[in-house]
Amino acid sequence: MSPDEHLLPVFEPPNSVLVDPPDRAPLESAASRLRGMVDGHYDAVWRTVRFLGIADAAADDVAQEVFCIAARKLAEIILGKERSFLLSTAWRVASESRRAAQCRPTTSGVDVEALDSPLPSPEELLDQKRARAALQSVLSAMAPDLRTVFVLFEIEELTSPEIAAAIGVPLGTVGSRLRRAREQFQSIVKRRNAVARPLAREGGT
Repeated sequence: MSPDEHLLPVFEPPNSVLVDPPDRAPLESAASRLRGMVDGHYDAVWRTVRFLGIADAAADDVAQEVFCIAARKLAEIILGKERSFLLSTAWRVASESRRAAQCRPTTSGVDVEALDSPLPSPEELLDQKRARAALQSVLSAMAPDLRTVFVLFEIEELTSPEIAAAIGVPLGTVGSRLRRAREQFQSIVKRRNAVARPLAREGGT
């Protein structure tokens, strides 16, 4: 037996065997989905946290926190339920932010709102600002649990089952709170209009 017969054979892989590069498709798909959520729902999230009592100056930070949570839990969000997830998260983050704000000293300042071009006319802008301020004032006077259901249903147009899942209450409770919220909203508006009318007459004399 020759010495070469005791040597182990050398394995040479066929030329057709190639090592595939890491698959980037899942990462790119996740990033694209998150970008779609931001593009499609950022305004609704910002508006929701604002109407739930977050000041203009803090609304962007709170909205960004909502999307950070969405990024971390992206795999858990059911396709087609992104809006519901974001608004339920917005409710929780806004609630936590309000509680934290109560523990901090308040500071005075001027809220600056970013406006997309083209800008409305000064008259339209003033009307929009007055209408939004009036709505915010009425919502701020509502009971927090009623305001939450009212905002999610009447403004953000979630269904009652979506709201029930979002805030963790029975469906019947959502219906009851919504009915009471509508009554409270109308009552606040009527009271403020009753006060405003005499003041308007005095200003016109």
